[in-house]
Amino acid sequence: SIPSRPTKPTLFRVGFLVICVLLQKINFKILYLPRLTGSGRGQRPLFYFMEFTKRVYDLLNEALTEQPSLFLVDAHIDSASHIRVVLDGDQGVTLEQCMHVSRHIEHNLDREEHDFSLEVGSAGAASPLTIPRQYNKHIGRILAIVTNDDQNIKGTLTTTGTDGITLQWKAREPKPIGKGKHTVTKEADVPFTDIKKATVQIQFNK
Repeated sequence: SIPSRPTKPTLFRVGFLVICVLLQKINFKILYLPRLTGSGRGQRPLFYFMEFTKRVYDLLNEALTEQPSLFLVDAHIDSASHIRVVLDGDQGVTLEQCMHVSRHIEHNLDREEHDFSLEVGSAGAASPLTIPRQYNKHIGRILAIVTNDDQNIKGTLTTTGTDGITLQWKAREPKPIGKGKHTVTKEADVPFTDIKKATVQIQFNK
């Protein structure tokens, strides 16, 4: 006899079982991030956190567009929704500017939807320079550079460009003729891609 064709419910059950087995094989799961407050709303899926992160960066870009002299050095959002923003500026950063950015972000996020904490500050004077735009305001100051091959260079920043910087310093070297030493001016062009760490040397007037 000709075997009967499985009914639709049977096909559905078979298909469902196959899908379940495949999901087990690939260890399929949705990642969740804990809500660390007492709102009682339980856990949020990872894509919700990603949407929140995108919203924060959009608001940050809006705030920086309103203040063209400011620029972003670093921003981080951890799994507890703590937002940390570090700013710098072509003429430095004031407390009022940090407050403006902080308010723009905070006032446009709904704490009922997503609990968060927010910290907006400026890069400290002793903080390493991490992006090319930071170098411009330090022309004429002494920088300490560590290159990728661990070479140490210390000198006055004389110029900055799209690809790197130029440092200049004085050194004592033997005279080419005769005895003794004389002072010579040294100069080094350092590409940004070769810089592992760069810090501004703070000098105090005597």
